[in-house]
Amino acid sequence: MIQYEGQLYRPPSEANSLILQATIGCSYNECTFCAMYRDKRFRVRPLDELRAEIAWARDHLGDEVRKVFLGDGDALVAKTSFMAGLLDELNTAFPNLRRVSVYASPQALQVRSVKDMALLREKGLTLYYLGIESGSDTVLADLEKGVDSAEMIRVANKATEAGVALSTMILLGASGRQGSAAHAAESARVVNAIQPRFVSTLVMTPVENTPLGAKDARGEFDHLNPIELARELRNFVGALNLKGSVFRSNHASNYLALAGTLPKDKERIVAQLDAVLERPENARFVPEWLRGL
Repeated sequence: MIQYEGQLYRPPSEANSLILQATIGCSYNECTFCAMYRDKRFRVRPLDELRAEIAWARDHLGDEVRKVFLGDGDALVAKTSFMAGLLDELNTAFPNLRRVSVYASPQALQVRSVKDMALLREKGLTLYYLGIESGSDTVLADLEKGVDSAEMIRVANKATEAGVALSTMILLGASGRQGSAAHAAESARVVNAIQPRFVSTLVMTPVENTPLGAKDARGEFDHLNPIELARELRNFVGALNLKGSVFRSNHASNYLALAGTLPKDKERIVAQLDAVLERPENARFVPEWLRGL
């Protein structure tokens, strides 16, 4: 059987994927807002354990496996030889496999060479989920992401050079009210420089057992209301200059569910947000009880 240690996390778009914990936890694990892996000690799992789980999945799922997501939070940081061996096992077991994906921290992208990422892409690891969170250096420092915006752009472009698709995330409300406009503008600047295949927005949500959660408990976190978040999102989308990216704001944390392809749908999305800002009483915000992480 497939064994999972602790709470399992995966991107929404991996709902129908086979999920394997190639690593446990996150090698960085310092982001102030993230509680996902704070109860786990980071380690790379033995390949023999994963072989047994892949064999079980092959016997029970067989040709149904089209996509695989490799957890936990930072599997890309594992040695290239380990990842290559794991991908070889997946390709042998699942003849209809179309895609393998991982979360990619900036720290993992720093240590992975373009050559190694290209090798893993040829073996099927074709999509990285990268949490940019913000393009503002002030916000990135507050969130303790471990890199500034220039380094975020540099390491993301390494993945693009290797031919890997990027799915990036921006955290709305990460800067509070005072920094909202700069957060939106700087985030758009960074996303424009990266030109990811996918870009999505989530709403910053403090959770327990994190520095941000403690800050919120002290009444020191500045929660933006749905209108303020819509304005920040409008500023962000309005400043995007993308050549062909899928845009989504339909994560469970969002108050507004928007989707499209940029630049084709940019005008429509901006118009939808302008309508919300002009007549907020008519806006169909997701109710609090339906929102989540």
